[in-house]
Amino acid sequence: MKKPEIINYKGVDIIYLNFSNMRKVEEIIQLENEGAELIQKQKFNSAITLTNMDGMFFNNEIRNHFSKVVKDNTPFVKASAVTGLNGLISIMYKSFIKLTGRNINLFKTKDEALEFLAKNK
Repeated sequence: MKKPEIINYKGVDIIYLNFSNMRKVEEIIQLENEGAELIQKQKFNSAITLTNMDGMFFNNEIRNHFSKVVKDNTPFVKASAVTGLNGLISIMYKSFIKLTGRNINLFKTKDEALEFLAKNK
């Protein structure tokens, strides 16, 4: 089972949620909940987050759960990036971002996302 990680990139601690290739709704929701718990232990407006969604299963139940958690995390997050979204999922995620009111940046690669986050700490 995957767990949230704290990775350090160029001196910046980044909360990393790796949903890549996850297919089971229960496991996806559990990782999201564990990530939220870690994020909400941070000081307000201080958490830097990176989420990898490459190949992750996505449905309405997951979307609804993510919407709630992302809104709950908002006061704690300073900068966010997501990787692994392609095609139709990318378009759906952009509308999801608008619904949550969060500024979450999408990147093609983890390296691009890490560079962005390190510069926007």
